[in-house]
Amino acid sequence: MSKKLIELNHISKSFDNTLVLDELDLYIRENEFVTLLGPSGCGKTTLLRIIGGFEKPDIGSVFFDGMDITMLPPNHRQVNTVFQKYALFTHMTIAENIAFGLRIKKKSDAYIKDKIKYALDLVNLPGFENRMPDSLSGGQQQRIAIARAIVNEPKVLLLDEPLGALDLKLRQEMQYELIRLKNELGITFIYVTHDQEEALTMSDTIVVMNQGYIQQIGTPECIYNEPENAFVADFIGESNIIDGVMLEDRLVEIGGQKFACVDTGFEKNEPVDVVIRPEDVELGEPEGGQTEGTVTSIIFKGVHWEIQVESIIGITFMAQTTQHFPVGKRVGISIIPDNFQIMHKPQSEDEEKLIEE
Repeated sequence: MSKKLIELNHISKSFDNTLVLDELDLYIRENEFVTLLGPSGCGKTTLLRIIGGFEKPDIGSVFFDGMDITMLPPNHRQVNTVFQKYALFTHMTIAENIAFGLRIKKKSDAYIKDKIKYALDLVNLPGFENRMPDSLSGGQQQRIAIARAIVNEPKVLLLDEPLGALDLKLRQEMQYELIRLKNELGITFIYVTHDQEEALTMSDTIVVMNQGYIQQIGTPECIYNEPENAFVADFIGESNIIDGVMLEDRLVEIGGQKFACVDTGFEKNEPVDVVIRPEDVELGEPEGGQTEGTVTSIIFKGVHWEIQVESIIGITFMAQTTQHFPVGKRVGISIIPDNFQIMHKPQSEDEEKLIEE
C-alpha cells in the first residue's frame, strides 16, 4: 500500500461566523485519485483550497510528506490547481500559457520547449502551440489548463469541479481522459465535485461530505453498496429509504410486514433506516412477490424503466427494471435478503442534523 502523502489534522474553518469545516481529519495516499463529494456548501472546495494553500485553517494542521505546510504559500507547495473556469491567459498563445509557470521558475528555453511538446502530447492536443485560447472548445481549454498544471511536475493535482461547464458527452469523455492522465503521470489527484457519477467513475477513494463533516470514506463500490447513513445512501445514486424495525438478527419489519435480511448486531425491536436500491427491487406477477402493489408512474430512462409502485403495506417503492409495467398494473414486489442495507437511526439531535441534506 502506498504511503500517506497528505494529512489533515483537526481542520476547522469559519467564514463570517459560519462554521464551514468542523475538526476534520483526513489522509490521502500517494498516487491516489481522491474525490471530495457533497452538495453545495458542504465545505469540499474550502478543504481543497486549504490543501492548496489558498486558505488557512482557523484550527488544525496540514502535513505534506511528513512536513507541516499549514502556513506555506501556494507557490511553495508541490501542488497545482485546475479551476472550473480554466483561468487561461487570453492574450497568450497556448504555448505561452503552458510555459507561464516554467518561465517564473527561470527554466531554459530548450527545457520549456520540450515540456510544452510533452504536455500537449499527453493531453492529445499536439500542434496547438500557436493557437489562442478563444479558438478552442471548452474541452480543449480544459486540457490546456491541465497541461499547464502538469508541466510544473506537481506531486498533487487539485481539480475544483473542472468539468462543470462542459456538456454531458464531453464531460464523460474528459472523465476517461483524467483517469488516463492520472495513471500515466503517477501523481495524486484530489478532485472536487457534487456529481455522483463523476465520483463513482473516476475515484479510487470517495470522501462524502456534508455540513463541514466527513460522512463516509471508501471505494466507489463500498460507498454505493454499503452507505453508512441515510445521507450517503440518498446522495449517492437513487435509494428507497424506509423506516423499519429490526425485530432480531436477520429479520426486519417494514410497514408491518417481515422481511429476511443479512444484517446482525442490532438490538431487538430497534428502529432502523432500511435502504433498498431501485435496481434491487424486483417486480413480477402479484402471486410471485413478497408483497403486492400497483404501478403509479413509469419513466423511460434509456437503459431501463424507472417505476413507482404503491404497495399494500403503505410504502411507495422506486424500482429500476428492463421490463415494462404499465401504470395501473398490479405487480408482485420482491427483495432478496442481501439487497437490504440496514442502518442505525441517529442517536441525537446533533447526529440527526449532521446527516440532514
